[in-house]
Amino acid sequence: MELRIFTEPQQGASYDTLLAVAKATEELGFDAFFRSDHYLAMGSSDGLPGPTDAWITLAGLARETQRIRLGTLVTAATFRLPGPLAIQVAQVDQMSGGRVELGLGTGWFAEEHAAYGIPFPVDKFARLEEQLAIITGLWATEPGDTFSYTGKHYQLTDSPALPKPKQHPVPLLLGGLGTTRTPRLAAQYATEFNIPFASVEDSARQFDRVRAAATARGRAADDLIYSNALVVCVGATEAEVARRAEAIGRDAAELKSNGLAGSPAEVVDKIGAYAEIGSRRIYLQLLDLTDLDHLELIAAQVLPQL
Repeated sequence: MELRIFTEPQQGASYDTLLAVAKATEELGFDAFFRSDHYLAMGSSDGLPGPTDAWITLAGLARETQRIRLGTLVTAATFRLPGPLAIQVAQVDQMSGGRVELGLGTGWFAEEHAAYGIPFPVDKFARLEEQLAIITGLWATEPGDTFSYTGKHYQLTDSPALPKPKQHPVPLLLGGLGTTRTPRLAAQYATEFNIPFASVEDSARQFDRVRAAATARGRAADDLIYSNALVVCVGATEAEVARRAEAIGRDAAELKSNGLAGSPAEVVDKIGAYAEIGSRRIYLQLLDLTDLDHLELIAAQVLPQL
């Protein structure tokens, strides 16, 4: 089981804060640093000092880290045209020496689109499907050849399909709980399938749908990596768990039911339950980005037991 750190900077974080977390992620032995791709705070957070762009952030971190994987969970297909997004991801992959992973989703948060003047189309899933075809098509085009695409939403004509990422291919992460189209799309394009904030039981059902879709497509079911994202709140004592829960505006008992919360032993046991259904990676949603002691505790008392 791999543990990856997953941040939500729209809730309030500067680049320097994210850099400190990314460096701690690397130094403490975690596998990867991922961030959300949002432009507006959610809930009661004021979001100060304001949003940071996901791919600009990852470009900076690409030059200031050496080992950890870097990616988005997930980039909204509504935010960027597929051609420029392919260029951005390829460039950051080159800048990192081949450590980038692209999580891509439909986009869902209407308010942030309205706040920053981003169109929020009705047919988001169809756009996501076209974006995946274009991005993978651009990267797969041989140097010297051109790439063209004619879809309902996007058209490309004689693109030189440059630059190329360092990795061939860049890992693609798709996810969600859609029962039909999501598994089909994952079976066609995904390197990894992720389920955010779901129970063991719901995750098992969705993993089985993706496995079935992969098999129907002629792809080995275990060719994909299956993963989960869960909020994390670990403490050496119950008081420490309660303090960390309060700091993120949550109840410790609720977090124990719906996330990875409690003592290191409790968290290890719950991770084991996800491992039993085939999950190979857990993205730890770290909501208090100033509490690096939290990361140190997880690295010292959870990570070695996995």
